[in-house]
Parts: sequence; C-alpha cells; structure tokens
Amino acid sequence: GGVAFISLAADALMLGAGVFACGICTGLMMPALTAAMQAMVKRSMHGRVSSVMNAGTSIGVIVAVPTVLFLAGAWRLAYLSFAVLAGIGVIAAWLFLPSVSRITPGNAAPPPPISELPWSRLVRLSLFAFLMGFISSAYWIFAPDLVVTLGGLPSSATGWLWLSVGIAGLGGAVVADLADRNNPPITQALMLMMLAASLALLAASPGQSWLAAFSALVFGLAYMSLTGLYLMTGIRLLPGRLSMGPVLPFMAVSLGQASGSPFVGGLVDTFGYADAFAMFAALGILVAILSPFYPGHIAQAEEDEEDAGLQAAYDHQLQNEEGEPLEPHVDEAENVDEAEKPAVNP
Repeated sequence: GGVAFISLAADALMLGAGVFACGICTGLMMPALTAAMQAMVKRSMHGRVSSVMNAGTSIGVIVAVPTVLFLAGAWRLAYLSFAVLAGIGVIAAWLFLPSVSRITPGNAAPPPPISELPWSRLVRLSLFAFLMGFISSAYWIFAPDLVVTLGGLPSSATGWLWLSVGIAGLGGAVVADLADRNNPPITQALMLMMLAASLALLAASPGQSWLAAFSALVFGLAYMSLTGLYLMTGIRLLPGRLSMGPVLPFMAVSLGQASGSPFVGGLVDTFGYADAFAMFAALGILVAILSPFYPGHIAQAEEDEEDAGLQAAYDHQLQNEEGEPLEPHVDEAENVDEAEKPAVNP
C-alpha cells in the first residue's frame, strides 16, 4: 500500500504517507517472520537464521538495480511495479509462512512482567541501533548525490553503487556466527568502524568509480551485519515476546535514519558533501569506541536436533514457574512405564 501511494502521489502529503507506511513495515513484519522461524528452527539456531533472514533484504536491493538503470525517468511506473511485487509477496507469505496456534494452554506460564524485563540492556540496544541508523542515513540518502554532484560520475553509476551494496549485504548472513565467536560488543565495534570507513572512502574520492564501488561493498556488509546483530540481540533479550524483541531495534534504526537525514542535509548545505560525510564517519568511530556498553553475550542452552517443528514450538509454551518446559503428563509417563513392564500371568 505504501509503495502504491508513492507511485500515485500528487502532493507532498500523499508522498509522505506512502514513505511512512513503507518505513514502519520493516519493524512490523519482523514478529511474523520471527514467529515462523521459531516454529520451524531449533532455538540454538535462531541467531544464525535471523541473520540470514535479515540479509535477504540485500537480494531486494540487487533486484532493484535494473529499475534504477532503465526506469530512472519513469519513477511512477517503477514504484507501481514494486507494488505488484509486494502483492505477490503477500500471497507468498499467506501460502508459505507456517501458522502457529494462537491458543495458549491453560497451564502455560505467562511471560515475565514488563517491570522485570532487562530494561538497561534494551535501552542500550535501542540507543546503539538509533545511532547506527543516524550514521547510515548519510550513505543511504546522499551517497548518489555525492558521486554525481561532487564526483562528476554519470547518474547511471548510482545503480552500480546499489548493486555493490546488495551483493556485499549478503555477507551479513554470517554475523550470528561472528558475534558468537567474538562476542557482540567486538562485532559491533568492527562493523561500525567499517561503516565509518565506507563514508570516509566515498568522501575522499567520489570521482573514482572503482573506489566508490568498494565503499559501497564495505557499507553493505557493515550495515546488514549490524541490523542482523541488533535483530539477534533483540530476540535473545526478549525470547518470550515476539511482538517486542525484533521490533525495538528495527524501529530504533528507522527513527535514527529519519532523524539523521535532515541533519545530514543541513551539514551538506553548510559545509559541503565531503566535510559532512567526514563528520559522520567520525561519529561512527566514536560510537564504535563506546561498544563495550553494548549488551554482551547471552548464553543459550543446547538443544537436541529433533527439538524443532510446529509441535515443538507449541510444547515450549508449556512452562513451569521456573520457565523450564514441562515434563510429559503423568498419565503418559505411567502408560510408558506400563508398556515397558513384562507381562505377568495371574
């Protein structure tokens, strides 16, 4: 609906409504995808699968490149074509996402109250996600203008820029393993430094197409890795609240991008593209230095390979007061014991 609004926009209000609808979809769609992932994948793999799922966004960026190259002068038609693709996505989600029962068992333990949530970690996660979105807004919004206006490259070069972002973004699928091996704070510091380096590279030589493409590769890998890391951390901090855990970091990133865009625009008008990008690169380095305050490693219990599937997802709703899965019912255990006893003649 948001993309269709953009394609039919007759004024700024209608255009803004479409952009707003598209912007909030990133966060609002994650609970459904996360619920499906938790229903079909064992819990020890949730971090890795979440990162792969998040990196799939890069495929969309790659697919959009031909639109930038061949439909640059027909943007309404381009947005309308993407609205059709989104409609096909709705049908695919209806057919392929598994349905998880909304019925909560009577003996299921309720999720912990809001007052007992790890709010200090959640606040730190949201702040880091907001700052990353704030810093990345410079590249998402103004990188094409920088290479065309300051670097003198043709407008078609922006398509190859986004192609590089999409290809490198697929590497964000490995962020879960990287975070598990080196702990999340170190991973975030590394990726934020890469994000700052991509801004600095583009500001230093916007007229060299190969260097601009390399900066896009660095940016795509860093951005998708960071969003995957924030998604994974949100899920692990709030495993029992699918409607909150994945949404918080993505909403924070969206708010950061919305806040950073006008700020970057003001800096560009005042200091120029190169100095504005250099300032945001310095901000990225500063946030990377603060990464020790990022929520640390969250240990997860190992599980059996067969502990997956829809039935397992339903069974794990049955918890005792300590939050552990309930054992089989007494009558079932008795039946098993009876079956294992040898037959005795009267």
